[in-house]
Amino acid sequence: MSSNKFLSKEDELLVVQAIQSAEHQTSGEIRVHIESVCKGKVLDRAAWLFKSLKMHETAQRNGVLIYLSTKDRKFAIIGDAGINKVVPAGFWNDVKELMISNFSNGNLTEGFVLGIGKVGEKLKEFFPYQKEDVNELPDEITYGK
Repeated sequence: MSSNKFLSKEDELLVVQAIQSAEHQTSGEIRVHIESVCKGKVLDRAAWLFKSLKMHETAQRNGVLIYLSTKDRKFAIIGDAGINKVVPAGFWNDVKELMISNFSNGNLTEGFVLGIGKVGEKLKEFFPYQKEDVNELPDEITYGK
């Protein structure tokens, strides 16, 4: 794991463990990216990072990126085509609201853990873990400036 100024080592470990726990129940992939300032519109930045992190290259197109810009308080969740086809309308907003309510109360780590858990449950529903499943993307958090 990389050093960062956003989460303590313990909190970073809790978020990574939440990703790993969720991914042990699904073939889906979850990534978290945190940076200070969002360059441009939040959805454009998240989409650019999604591609930059090669999240669109998963076999079942079931990757999910959770993006947070801390200083300007911008936040987005991006799901790939495979998962977007099957989640109910409003699902991403529900996850976003759950996370934002925790972020607003100063509970950054808890917000990530709860949001990742909710995403993992939905991925499990539509993309259950398979015996031959391969972890297609790293589980660690990525950081910008």
